[in-house]
Amino acid sequence: MNAPAVEPGGRLADRFRLEDRVSESGGATLWKAIDEVLARPVCVLTLSPDFDRVAEVVTAARRASRLTDPRLTQVFDAAEEDGQAYVVSEWVTGETLTDMVASGPMAPERAAALVAEAAEAVAHAHESGLAHLCLTPDRLIWTAGSTVKLLGLAVDASLCDIQSDDAGREDAEGLGRLLYTALTGHWPGDGEVDLPPAPLDDGKICTPRQVTAGVPGFLDAITCRALFQEPRRGLPALTTPAEVAEALAEVPRPAPVPVSVSATPPAISLRSEAPTDTESARQPRPPAQTHPVSSARPRQSGGMAGRAMITVVILLIIAAVGIGAWTLGQTLGKRSPAPAASASQSQARAPKISTVKPSSANGFDPLGSDRAEHPEWAPLAIDGKPSTEWHTDKYETPEFGRLKKGVGLILELSKETTISDVVVSLGDMPGSSIELKIGDAPDLGSLKTAAKQENVSGTVTLTPEKAASGRYVLIWFTRLPAFEGKFRGTIYDVVVHSPGSA
Repeated sequence: MNAPAVEPGGRLADRFRLEDRVSESGGATLWKAIDEVLARPVCVLTLSPDFDRVAEVVTAARRASRLTDPRLTQVFDAAEEDGQAYVVSEWVTGETLTDMVASGPMAPERAAALVAEAAEAVAHAHESGLAHLCLTPDRLIWTAGSTVKLLGLAVDASLCDIQSDDAGREDAEGLGRLLYTALTGHWPGDGEVDLPPAPLDDGKICTPRQVTAGVPGFLDAITCRALFQEPRRGLPALTTPAEVAEALAEVPRPAPVPVSVSATPPAISLRSEAPTDTESARQPRPPAQTHPVSSARPRQSGGMAGRAMITVVILLIIAAVGIGAWTLGQTLGKRSPAPAASASQSQARAPKISTVKPSSANGFDPLGSDRAEHPEWAPLAIDGKPSTEWHTDKYETPEFGRLKKGVGLILELSKETTISDVVVSLGDMPGSSIELKIGDAPDLGSLKTAAKQENVSGTVTLTPEKAASGRYVLIWFTRLPAFEGKFRGTIYDVVVHSPGSA
């Protein structure tokens, strides 16, 4: 491949146009690029011909590309051709764990929820024979779309030539380090991390509860069981990512917090050595507030004259309030009580809106040959986790390759329910056209269209145009957005609302 291909403006595979150099180290260069076919930003890693682990990195990236967990960075392409090797993956923007604890530790439940998502993702990777081995705070991202992303699976370790005879234990310790960081704001490991190191007590790393007040005992124990690989509270060490995920599974997961509008894209650099100061520019961080500022304490000044003046002012205010109340009472006494009755009626007309928990979810493909559309992933759309998903098959055209008129996700409720609206979290790519169908049986003939929206993405609220009730709720795709050169619909979460008690 000619030299301009690895300079700004160069193109790889006649498709990926290099735009901005993010970082460069040891023969590996990270770029922000544009996929000219799908018109979207991507992350491109290029390797110089003299980089001594080209084959290992490309092989690791290809293996990582087979994983479908949405919490892992998706690899789109990996190749070595004409003397040029590169890896193309999704461009992720949001806040790294380093960013999130820059001004202090996270709330314990939110810290546990964040690392629980990462642990589940790494556990899925281990099931496929892949490990991370380079878990640092800069690799864990809370995205601009309020989801968790873990960067660099398998690829980071190949770049840095890191191997392990016990990958499960290594990644369990790595997850323990991430949880420790989230709970304390300190980094308990080695390497170049832009955080203060964990404090020591007699040469040993202090536990989270020793560093930060308010850390629950059970979270302190989980962290130590993973990080120190030792039993706590009568429970054994956590030696695999799956065990860490299971230990954190019972922690309540709070509602997602949106990324700050001032958040900058994370440093996605994949390095084989410590970065230089010029590799990436960071936004200045606010200093940690070490002493609480009290604004409620009255100022002690002015002496007797000041207190006398305050007393006079208070008496004048009381008198003014009394006159105003008397005047208002006289005015209201001359009016009819109709406004109060009207307000009461208005409150009666505004029923309480409640969330209805579906009893089950299923992929719905009544027009296909197999009559199924990934039913094994359907429960992930109603599990309350914004990082898990159900999605359709891939199709050659937005209209399902002209094979059918639509596919969807169908929810079964515990009983016939009046539906006020349904909130659907779609993928980020525009182009989805969806319909809300409601009925008493899981077939197209019994499901009536209640609402529809076209060319949408992100979070969409489907509100029936008129009163609609039923036991089955169908989110029906009639057109699909682009996905990896083909077309696929994705639903991360569905929330059903009903007026009144459900």
